[in-house]
Amino acid sequence: MPETYLPELPQELWRAGKLELAQGVQQFLQAIRMATAGLGQFLAEIENRGAKDLYGHGSTASWFAEMAGLSRGEAGAVVKRALALNPTRALDGTEVPPVAPCTAAVAAQGLVGDERIDQILEILKRLPADTSVEDRASAEKILAELAPNAGPRQLSEAETKLLGWLDPDGNEPKDPEPKEPRREITLERRKDGFWKLTGLLDDETGARTAAALEAHAQPRPVDEFGQADLRMKCERMGDAWAELLDLAIACPDQPGTSGYRTLVNVTVGLDELKSGLGAACLDFVGTMTAREARLAACDCLILPVVMSGSGEPLDMGRLRRFVTPGQRRALNLRDGGCAFPDCHRKPKNCHAHHIHHWADGGPTDLRNLVLLCGFHHRLIHHGDWEVRMAADGLPEFIPPQYRDPLRHPRRNTLHHV
Repeated sequence: MPETYLPELPQELWRAGKLELAQGVQQFLQAIRMATAGLGQFLAEIENRGAKDLYGHGSTASWFAEMAGLSRGEAGAVVKRALALNPTRALDGTEVPPVAPCTAAVAAQGLVGDERIDQILEILKRLPADTSVEDRASAEKILAELAPNAGPRQLSEAETKLLGWLDPDGNEPKDPEPKEPRREITLERRKDGFWKLTGLLDDETGARTAAALEAHAQPRPVDEFGQADLRMKCERMGDAWAELLDLAIACPDQPGTSGYRTLVNVTVGLDELKSGLGAACLDFVGTMTAREARLAACDCLILPVVMSGSGEPLDMGRLRRFVTPGQRRALNLRDGGCAFPDCHRKPKNCHAHHIHHWADGGPTDLRNLVLLCGFHHRLIHHGDWEVRMAADGLPEFIPPQYRDPLRHPRRNTLHHV
């Protein structure tokens, strides 16, 4: 067994320089590893003599667990490693060589720790069953010589090369039984009004979901004022999820919605909605402010609901579609996508916005409609930008004064040559 030693610990460690600190860590680490190797030799010898005969325990791992105050699993891992690195004896008394003698040699010098030892032992298990004794010994020597200066990735790369050398043809391919895809989604509404979405997707569905979200979560280009997209990636992914929902709901064959983006149940009178003092219910799942209702009502189905003082529905009006499919097709051709300056979003990602809101008496015709993506739709409703229809029948946008003191009108030129 190699002689172990502990480095001298400075009495005032806080005075030590960075080089002295690093050397101290290296010395203690080597001492710990050498002591562990020595412990393994003792455990292997106890296994050879029989823990039951020596101490009355059924196994070395059981005895060591009691001795060291470890769980049976923790003690078993230490004993298993010790038996792989040290010679043992068979029932007839003949010596059985260790599984990894070269690894044991570098471990005795304190050059490798338990993690790399376990990785080497796992690699040796994965070698082809028909590998000769000589080739197995050569492979173990290569790994042992590499381990003192290598990390887990380097050893994994070495394993790949060894398998390519020992078994260039690989395992005989088998057609695995296709697994039933596993997909789980949980959606719950929190008390603060937000919804919590969690799920578990199989590999294929997860990859498709990631690709779809990434495609819609690209940062917006820097605009002419140098304003960059400051959203975090998680926020961009959340906005991308909302866009994908819009695309799915807008599908004419979509069950339950039939291609309508939103169903807004107005639970207050139009006067209250105009004043911003009312509330609306979105698909019967919760309330929204009047400002949010105005935004959602631009491109949706409206169902007026008259409520009694006790909250009982007294009268439900007729469904009305504010933007017809024909008008939507005409908008797609005219605007070619989001009409906001420098926005690249395509028509499928856009809402039809009423320039003069229908709740304020604005008509639903092409002279009063413009395509806007979700971000710029919200910006027009809640920001300082303005949109108007120019004399040539095309929409133009007026920036806020802090962006352009003269407020020159701007157009999107990306969608048309």
